[in-house]
Amino acid sequence: MPLTDIAIKIAKPGAKPIRVSDEKGLYLLVNPTGSKLWRWKYRVNGTEKLMALGNYPDVSLTGARDMRDEARKLLATGVDPMAKRKSDDVAKKLASEHSFTAVAGEWWAHWKPARSERNAASVIKQAA
Repeated sequence: MPLTDIAIKIAKPGAKPIRVSDEKGLYLLVNPTGSKLWRWKYRVNGTEKLMALGNYPDVSLTGARDMRDEARKLLATGVDPMAKRKSDDVAKKLASEHSFTAVAGEWWAHWKPARSERNAASVIKQAA
C-alpha cells in the first residue's frame, strides 16, 4: 500500500532504524535520532544499489516519488542513476574550476606579489 503524508508524520524513531515502505523500491528511513531520509533501492546488472533522495520534510512525498520516477526512466534506458549523478557532479566541479573567473583569479594571485599595491588594485579594478 502506498505511503501517505500522515503515515510519514506519525512515524516515530525506535532503537534501530525503521523502514517505512512506499512502492517501487522507495522508502523512508527513520533513524533513532529522529531524522527521516528518503531512499530508493534498485538493481543494476544483478547488483542491489541504494540511492539517497533527500530528507523529509525538505523533500516531500511527491517530490521523492518524482525523483524515483526520473531515476527509473534512466534505469530503463540502461543508465545507472547513481553513476550519472556522480558524473554530473564531477562535470560541474570541473566546469567551475576552469571558468574564466577562476583562472583569472589564479593568475592575479600569482601576478600580484611582483607589482605595487596601486598597480595591482588598478588591474583588478579594471577587470571588474
